[in-house]
Amino acid sequence: MTAVEKVEEQLAGLRIARRCVPSQEPTYLLDMHSSRAAQPGGSRLVAVSCSSQSLRLYDRETLQFLRQYRSPAGRLGGVRFAHTCDSLVFSACSQGKVKCWDVRSGTQKPVQVFSGYPSNAFISFDVSCGDLILCAGTEKVEKDTFLVFWDARGITDCASAAKEPLGVYSESHNDDITKICFHPVEPNLLLSGSTDGLVNVFDINKDNEDDALIATCNSDSSVSSLGWSGEDYKQVYCMTHDEGFCWWDLAQLDTEEPITLLHVLDVRESVCAENHSLHYLVGGLYHEKAGKLFLIGGTFTGDIHLISCSSTDGLSLVGTLCGGHSATVRSFCWSPTDESLLTGGEDAQLLLWKPGAVERSLTKKASLKISSSVQKRVRVHSTSLKSRKK
Repeated sequence: MTAVEKVEEQLAGLRIARRCVPSQEPTYLLDMHSSRAAQPGGSRLVAVSCSSQSLRLYDRETLQFLRQYRSPAGRLGGVRFAHTCDSLVFSACSQGKVKCWDVRSGTQKPVQVFSGYPSNAFISFDVSCGDLILCAGTEKVEKDTFLVFWDARGITDCASAAKEPLGVYSESHNDDITKICFHPVEPNLLLSGSTDGLVNVFDINKDNEDDALIATCNSDSSVSSLGWSGEDYKQVYCMTHDEGFCWWDLAQLDTEEPITLLHVLDVRESVCAENHSLHYLVGGLYHEKAGKLFLIGGTFTGDIHLISCSSTDGLSLVGTLCGGHSATVRSFCWSPTDESLLTGGEDAQLLLWKPGAVERSLTKKASLKISSSVQKRVRVHSTSLKSRKK
């Protein structure tokens, strides 16, 4: 059995290990992120961004609820732990701020606030791998859309003043910037995706935006998710709001070879599961050990599909995880340390899946699905695309 086949077997063998008690407050679990390996004797945490304008913190292994941070100033746009300090967690909000909390503190007050410009409404953000730079993407306001940058260093308990931006990029997208992703190991490389259909790759060490733009890839649709993959993470991929998938190889930029590895207009028509259809994509997962990219998708009734990506063979179903969620799955987080998967959905449930696990604490499966879930998930976008290609 090859390394890839072994990993695919492990993924298909994921079973529910833990199920957290659903909150009494109906909410979607929109995004999640785990802290890095904690100190010896410590526990890893998972932070979950909710549609109720709150950020919830759980123990990653037991799924015990620890605390909640409220954001009365608008909806949240993602959640991220710091890379170098597992007690710092960030979240952006639609009121033009990115806040950072220290989970060791018992207070609701953030230890640092990164302020944007008056018109900014942040819907995406990320922190570079060394926690040097913070970047957030805005909704389009009138004709403007921005990538806003801050110096993320020097966060302390006594950081009271709001941090002002270092600067912005304003020319590379012409619609809402839905996703931002820094390179996993090179802090100067940044990926951004937008409802204008473009996926841009920047080297932010360059002096200006024009020089910083390394590549522009056109997905031909509104970008919903994106990430890095491949050896040395030289490949980028994205998913679209109409369930398309694009995959590019940046290593071919300076060659005569095409950079497109795969372009699937509608994954729902390409991946067929026995007795189960595919209704949507959630995101991508690059498995370093296997050197393989996988997609996470599912059904409106809560089944989760694991899909393998190949530049030669296309997309193929690896396995389906059933019996967990009862509604659309909106977020997930993969842990390469113990090969486990966390998932959250519109049923307000947070589930931990492990290979061959047996659920230890069975909680009554609650269906807290909120009406009009499809409408909330899919944003209507313009069909006019900026056709800047490289």
